[in-house]
Order: sequence, then structure tokens, then C-alpha cells
Amino acid sequence: MILSFSDRYRYFVYAGGCDMRKGYDGLSGLVRNEFKKSPLSGDVFVFLSKHRNKIKLLHWQGDGFCIYSKRIEKGTFEIPKENALHKAIEITPHQLQFILDGIVLASIKKRVRYEHHFVDKKSVIAGVSTSI
Repeated sequence: MILSFSDRYRYFVYAGGCDMRKGYDGLSGLVRNEFKKSPLSGDVFVFLSKHRNKIKLLHWQGDGFCIYSKRIEKGTFEIPKENALHKAIEITPHQLQFILDGIVLASIKKRVRYEHHFVDKKSVIAGVSTSI
């Protein structure tokens, strides 16, 4: 099965190893206690086993939780470079796809692209620009 990930959601990886026996309630508890976030936010929360050969994604879909689970037979999933102060590492949907596909994140180099920054009309009227 092919999963697709959207820019509409935010993705957070738990930096510690997780007990993969946890289900909906156990993973929701980790989101609340370790991530300090609401599991009902619609964000996608990613958990890896201690040996990094298993991964679970927890996502609230408006009417209930969905868990995607995968175990690989050989190799490991990569945990992105972590900030020691944060237990939740925010990643992009592309990075999550790379992790699931076994691509080393450090080997990815993105070419420069134009990025348009929108200016908030209210701040322009007030004389303050929020664009970079």
C-alpha cells in the first residue's frame, strides 16, 4: 500500500524509543505527556521502536484515531537529527516519506527555489511589515 503525506498536516517524531505494544490510548498518552500536544490536533505523530525496525504513525481523523504500523525485516528507520531539549522533532512530509523508504536524510540536497512571502494586509495598514 502506498501512503501519501500532505503539507496540510504537521509531522512530529518522538525522539526516544517507544514500546511498540502501545495502541491508541498509550500513544495518545505519549503525545500528551512527552510532546505536550493534543493528540486530537490532526497532527501526525511518529514513533519508532528502540531498535528502529518498527514504526507507528498516530493520526486523529476527526471521528477517530488511525494507526499506520510497519516492521522492516532488515535495516533500520532513521531518526532525524534531534535537539536534546525537544522530545518531539518536527519533520516535513517529504522527510517522513524518505524515512519510510530507507533514504538517508543527510544525503538529500534540495535545489534553491523561489519562495514567495505573503504580506499580512493588516500589518501593512498599521505600518508594520511581517515579510522577510
